[in-house]
Amino acid sequence: MAVLGHRSVVVAVIVIVGMAISGSKVVFGQCKGDLNGLLSQCGPYMKRQGPTVPPSGACCQVLKTVDVPCVCAHIPKEAEQIISIDQAIHVVQSCGISLHHGMKCGSKKSKPCLG
Repeated sequence: MAVLGHRSVVVAVIVIVGMAISGSKVVFGQCKGDLNGLLSQCGPYMKRQGPTVPPSGACCQVLKTVDVPCVCAHIPKEAEQIISIDQAIHVVQSCGISLHHGMKCGSKKSKPCLG
């Protein structure tokens, strides 16, 4: 029963983040890569609530197809009520994708990856 509840929360987060990001037609119109896959595979690792956990291999595989700087530059404020930009930056860096120091991602700027 607890697993079903957890899955429901994950699905709800993915749907809400997807709606917030898809509401920004700029992201889907300009940014390259599998944005739907990004939401479904990486969304659970970017939630505002919960622990910081390493992303799955599937998340990293999809993330490597996405124009991360473009997506970061166009994250709408509505999405930041659901996802953690710090978690999102952690996921990107955990997948081996470097962000330029000070690059704006949503309302935050990235810091150098220390690990």
